[in-house]
Amino acid sequence: MQLVSSAENSSLNWRAQYRYIEDIGDGRGYTGGIIGFCSGTGDMLELVELYTRRKPSNALAGYLAALRRVNGSASHAGLDPGFTAAWASAAGDKAFQQAQNDVRDAMYFNPAVARAKSDGLRALGQFIYYDAIVTHGPGNDPVSFGGIRAAALKHARPPAQGGDETAYLNAFLDARVAAMRTESAHEDTSRVDTAQRVFLKAGNLNLALPLRWKVYGDAFNITG
Repeated sequence: MQLVSSAENSSLNWRAQYRYIEDIGDGRGYTGGIIGFCSGTGDMLELVELYTRRKPSNALAGYLAALRRVNGSASHAGLDPGFTAAWASAAGDKAFQQAQNDVRDAMYFNPAVARAKSDGLRALGQFIYYDAIVTHGPGNDPVSFGGIRAAALKHARPPAQGGDETAYLNAFLDARVAAMRTESAHEDTSRVDTAQRVFLKAGNLNLALPLRWKVYGDAFNITG
């Protein structure tokens, strides 16, 4: 979570990101929370629906109809001007924080780790998959996680198929960088180049501490 937060929020304090929300101009509408749920891609809608099922009277429930309408677009129609303030207010609610954790795990973390383990990848590979699925989504088109993995498989086999783990992860990162460069919002590939590649080049396939890396020029470390 700290590694992904360093790229998503320029901070290792991922728990401080429950209240984060802004439009970063990537065509996905509002981006908010611990892994960047987006109003334009469906996961923010799923999050607010889950939160509302658990706690019907909440600061965001009144925006559900608008979230359904803007899903699939960059539009703020029906969300402005109060949505960001309502999000920040909800972020102090433990139920909303837990809903963020649960949607993150169900949509991103658990599928990424399960796929990585089935490919025979250790902790670094699991992190690489998770970071990719958070950034690109879980679909199978060329710029989504499934498409990136498919592109990597054309060049190398994962350990579960008898391949070399390092060679396969290099192929996956090559495919991911190629996908990132097709989108202006992801044209800075430092989360791969000066973070994930650093660990891979060091042979740190188990993500053993200490870890030192950079993202967008900012230096980070986890020592213990």
